[in-house]
Amino acid sequence: MNKATDFTKVMQDMMASFPVDHDAMAKIFRNQAALTEKFSKVALEAAEKSTEISAKWAKETLAKLSQISAAKSEASDYSKSATDFASAATEMASENLAAFAEVAKKVQAETVELMMAAGKDLTAEASNVVKKATADVATAAKKATSATAAAAK
Repeated sequence: MNKATDFTKVMQDMMASFPVDHDAMAKIFRNQAALTEKFSKVALEAAEKSTEISAKWAKETLAKLSQISAAKSEASDYSKSATDFASAATEMASENLAAFAEVAKKVQAETVELMMAAGKDLTAEASNVVKKATADVATAAKKATSATAAAAK
């Protein structure tokens, strides 16, 4: 019966031969966590502000509805009340939609700012990693060349 070959040692040796800068990996992880925290802060602030706008709008609408639902002595007062409510509702909608637009504009500006900063950081970090990797590969190549030359003698 054939026994399956255990490639565990082969894989461990292969992975060990790849130069990995653990400090760089830890730094990348910390940078990613910090960026995620900043994005979360932007999103949570926007959600909080949007909730405040929605709650204010709802309270104002309910206040206007209580006025329209009050009993009137004249039939014409009902149509005037409905007209006043429609006018006030339109005005409130305009104001609140403008407030939502301001929140969206702020989120967009902060997101672009974060992305630009992250891009600059990423470019600098990638440049440093590539320089280090190039140096590591050059060192490994020199060692391999020296070992090959020594073995050939």
